[in-house]
Amino acid sequence: MRMDLRASRREFVKKALAGAALLQACGGARLLATEERRTADEKTRVVLAHDPLLRGNASSVDSQRALVLLDRAMQALFERDHSLEAWRQVVKPGELVSVKVNTLGGRGIASSPVLVEAICERLQETGIRAADITVWDRDTEEMERAGFRIAEGGERVQYYGTDRVDYEDDLVMHGSVGSRLSRILTRRTDVLINVPVLKDHDGAGVTLALKNMYGAIHNPNKYHPDGCNPYVADVNMLAEIRAKMRLCLCDATTAMYEGGPGYKPEHSWQANSLLAAQDAVALDWTGWQMIERKRAEHGLKTLAAEQREPRYIATAADAEHRLGTNDPRRIQEVEV
Repeated sequence: MRMDLRASRREFVKKALAGAALLQACGGARLLATEERRTADEKTRVVLAHDPLLRGNASSVDSQRALVLLDRAMQALFERDHSLEAWRQVVKPGELVSVKVNTLGGRGIASSPVLVEAICERLQETGIRAADITVWDRDTEEMERAGFRIAEGGERVQYYGTDRVDYEDDLVMHGSVGSRLSRILTRRTDVLINVPVLKDHDGAGVTLALKNMYGAIHNPNKYHPDGCNPYVADVNMLAEIRAKMRLCLCDATTAMYEGGPGYKPEHSWQANSLLAAQDAVALDWTGWQMIERKRAEHGLKTLAAEQREPRYIATAADAEHRLGTNDPRRIQEVEV
């Protein structure tokens, strides 16, 4: 079944031609990077929520503990006493919300369906209709292999890949990038919630929030030379991505420090954690340091020594892109 995507090709073309206007209309507070945020004295907040008992006595994530972990992360990120107050800083009733997961690595190293269900539960409690929530990645079969139950149509949360609805016909461009965007992003999304996984990448160094947006374009394989730099930064500058991404929730329930992006159980660990931020660059920098520490524990070289330092993180923070900060002096890490 193909979904009613609520927009015609003509409407998309209008949006593409008015990319700069889209960024302005969404308001500085809703962008991952703004001039005000970069020049303000206050630090960018990255929350690390951890629960050593997240799995209890089982191998799978406990649903109730995942919900509590999510609540703690959101409350700490937005400095609110209640989780729904925090969620109201991200979404409002009537908006179309999409949750971009990462399922390329398969069930062992994908965004946790249990965590995603917790996110969808809180979104609905905030007033978002179930049918207005779309959980997606590039490929439906990959989502199924990662443990997601595909659902299309009806008054329920929608789960499917871009392969079911295709990409836009027209290219959008920034810098080194020219790509067609997923119609889920362009036609089913007012608010984008980015749910990557904390893991190593054999070419890019790490693949976290910024690189997860490769799953929103039709030609990601084209942008892997030179450690994906500057391509990852340029993809995140595309207006539909930059303007709509309001929240990053990095799944570190299971993480990988070597051998990615495919699942390597021998190089994985149960971190039982969740990283939360509105600044994808700061989140990626923080996650990168976590991976480096784990590599050091196992006697591995740094990513820089292996000539695969994730240079695209610095590019995303530079004066041309201004997508966020990678300066540790300007990142406030909050552990809860």
